[in-house]
Amino acid sequence: MRRSYKYRIYPNRKQVWILSRMLETHRRLYNDALAYRIMMWKGYHRSESAISIQYSLKDLRIEDPYLAECNFNALGRTLRRLDRAYDAFFRRVKTGKESPGFPKFKSRKHFNSMGYTYNNGIRLKHGRLYIQKVGLIRIFLDRPLPENATPKAAVVKLEGQHRWHVIIQCELRDSQVEQVLDSSIGIDMGLEWFCALSTGELIENPRWRRKSESKLATLQKRQARCRSGSKQYRQLARQINTLYRRTASRRHDFHHKLSTRLAKEFGIIGAEDLNIKGLAKSHVRKSIGDAGWGAFLHMLEYKTQGHGSQLVRVDARGTSQICSECGCVVKKSLSERVHSCPECGYTAHRDVNAARVIKHRALNILLDRQAA
Repeated sequence: MRRSYKYRIYPNRKQVWILSRMLETHRRLYNDALAYRIMMWKGYHRSESAISIQYSLKDLRIEDPYLAECNFNALGRTLRRLDRAYDAFFRRVKTGKESPGFPKFKSRKHFNSMGYTYNNGIRLKHGRLYIQKVGLIRIFLDRPLPENATPKAAVVKLEGQHRWHVIIQCELRDSQVEQVLDSSIGIDMGLEWFCALSTGELIENPRWRRKSESKLATLQKRQARCRSGSKQYRQLARQINTLYRRTASRRHDFHHKLSTRLAKEFGIIGAEDLNIKGLAKSHVRKSIGDAGWGAFLHMLEYKTQGHGSQLVRVDARGTSQICSECGCVVKKSLSERVHSCPECGYTAHRDVNAARVIKHRALNILLDRQAA
C-alpha cells in the first residue's frame, strides 16, 4: 500500500535560487519535449516517447549547464510526466465521454513540482532534507515516517510564491494494518451540518469560504481599481492568494482530522455514493465546494484501508424518507429537519435518521457479499 507524507521545507536564499532555477529547467524540458513530439508527428508521423527522448538527454546535458545541474533521473521523470499527459489524452479520445484536452505547454504558474526517486538525488539525512546540488535543507517533520515505511519517491513542490514542500511517497507493509471490524457507523453528508453520524453526533460545518468572502471581496475590489501589473496590484494579488491558500489549508486540516478519527474508531463506515459532479452544477454548488465532500470521502476511503476498517458506499436515494427504526416511508420536504415516524413513534434529527438508514444499508451489503 502506498501512502504520501507532505512536509514543509525551509530553504535559505541561495537554496531557493537554486531550486527555482531547477524548477524552471524542468519546465523548459517539458515544453521542449512537447514541441519536439508535435514537430515529429506533423513532419514525419513519428510518435516519440519519453524513453526515445531520454536517449539524447545525456548529450544535451553536456551542452546545457542547466540540464547538467539537475538530477538525470528527475529529468527522466519529467519526460514520463509528459507521457502520462499523452496517455490521458488518448484515453479521453477513446472513451469520448469528456473533452480530450491535448497536452499544453506549461507556464510558470502551472508547473510547480519536480519528482525524484528516493535515494537518487534526494533523501532525509540527519533530520534534514538532502537534495543533490542544493545541499541540506531545514524540514519540519511534524510527524515521523512510519517504521514499516519504505520511501520510494519524493516530489519537491512550490506552493504560492515562497512555500516549498516535499512529498515523500512510501510503501507500507500490510502487516502493520490493524483490524478493527467490531463497530459500525453511517455518515450522512449535509450542508446545514457537515455530516451527521448514526450515533446521533452532528459535525458542525465550518464554512471557511463563507467566512472569508467579505474580506476576499474587499481585496478584489481594491485590486480591480489598481493598474494591472503595478506594485500595489501585485501586493493585493499576494494577499488574495494567501487568503485562498489559508482557507484551503483549514478545510484540508478539518477533513484530515475528522477522517482519521472515524477510520480509527469504527471498523465499518457506511457513506452515500454521491454524484458530486452533478450536485456541483446545482444551485448549492458554492456550499458543496466549501464543504469539500469529494475530498473528505476520498481521504476517508484511503484512511480506512490504512487502519484496517472498511468504507461501504450505498445508494443515496430515499435515505431521508425512510424510518431507520421500522422501515416505513415518511415523506418530508427539505425544510422539515425533524424525522417523526407515525408508525413506530421514532423521532430524531432528519440527518441522524438518514445516517442510521445508511448504516443499515452498508451492513446489508456486507452480509450479501459474505453470503455470495
